[in-house]
Amino acid sequence: MWAMIVKEFRQIRRDRRTLAMMIVMPIVLLVVLGYAASFEVSSIPVAAAGPDAVAVARTLPRPFTVVSSAPAKGRPWAADQLRDGHAAVSVVTGAGRPAVLIDGTQLFTAQAALSALARRSGSQGGPSLARPRVTVLYNPKLTTSFVMIPGLAGVVLVFVGTIITSLGVVRERQSGTLEQLAVMPLRPRDVYLGKIVPYFAVAAVDLAIVLAVGIAVFGVPFRGSAAVFALGALLFLFVTLGIGVLISSVSQNQGQAIQLAVMTLLPQVLLSGLIFPLASIAAGVRWIAYFLPLTYFNEISRGVMLRAEPATALALPLGILALLGVVVVTLATLRFRAFLAPAARGRPSRTGPAAAAPVAAGVATAGAAAAGAAAAGAATLGPAAGLSAGPAEEPGA
Repeated sequence: MWAMIVKEFRQIRRDRRTLAMMIVMPIVLLVVLGYAASFEVSSIPVAAAGPDAVAVARTLPRPFTVVSSAPAKGRPWAADQLRDGHAAVSVVTGAGRPAVLIDGTQLFTAQAALSALARRSGSQGGPSLARPRVTVLYNPKLTTSFVMIPGLAGVVLVFVGTIITSLGVVRERQSGTLEQLAVMPLRPRDVYLGKIVPYFAVAAVDLAIVLAVGIAVFGVPFRGSAAVFALGALLFLFVTLGIGVLISSVSQNQGQAIQLAVMTLLPQVLLSGLIFPLASIAAGVRWIAYFLPLTYFNEISRGVMLRAEPATALALPLGILALLGVVVVTLATLRFRAFLAPAARGRPSRTGPAAAAPVAAGVATAGAAAAGAAAAGAATLGPAAGLSAGPAEEPGA
């Protein structure tokens, strides 16, 4: 038993990547969760409209933070600020009590705003928010499934695109078929696209199933453009599939691929705004969220499905996903090119007279070598067996 224990310790020590995962990963998760696992909203962005917009901006208490004000605008402008994601709360002033519009798709922010307004109710003086008319838009009942299912659709795409794709490519490496691809007349991008297209189709089917179940069973609305949603899903899929292929290109076996895939999956689930609001994450950790593709797909899916957000308002997340896709796909293709290029450079042409001469020369060389080996064997074996090159002698001669 002691010998087995020593052997396992030595094996773990040699596998430095796994050892680093075992030691570093818990520390990283502890730090990230310690700063990110918070449902408290410290700042609520507000857009103020109407004649008293400036006065409201001065009198609003924390956690409300006025990010834009338009004294000449009215309720349509205030609603557009929520729809396009520029604010979580809009205040419309004018004759009578002020109207407060709240974006129900930002679940925790909406709940914090309702609590703050309840505490504010009854205050006196000026254009305050005493007894306002509160309206929750896009998710009036603050239903959790309305907010979670658009984000879970992105998690499904991350799972298929990253984990399943990386395992499929690593399986090729372990079985030896990737080396066979290296000697075939295929360009690196042909191999790359050939590997990701099947997984792209599977992920698209999974996405359709998740959306169908969410709409039919949970009643999640789909208010926006299907074309805009499809464009965002397409860009997001290319990023996740590229990450999966990139992970497989640096992994020697499926265990390493799973480890690296989990390292990319967990931050996206925890820091993308799917569970914890981005505003509640400490600034020292929040910057990681802006490098995660799921952060931008959450904005697109929730904006299109719940708020009917147009493509112009989603230009920034769509553009960032496109940029991430170009970077990741380029890196994955270069990794494949580095693997396939040595065999491609040394591979002769397989057709035409130019290919026949090297083949014939190789056959002749092999024949000459075989003849030489046979003659040498005969010369060595002859004396030992009593063989002679001349005529056989008669007995007794």
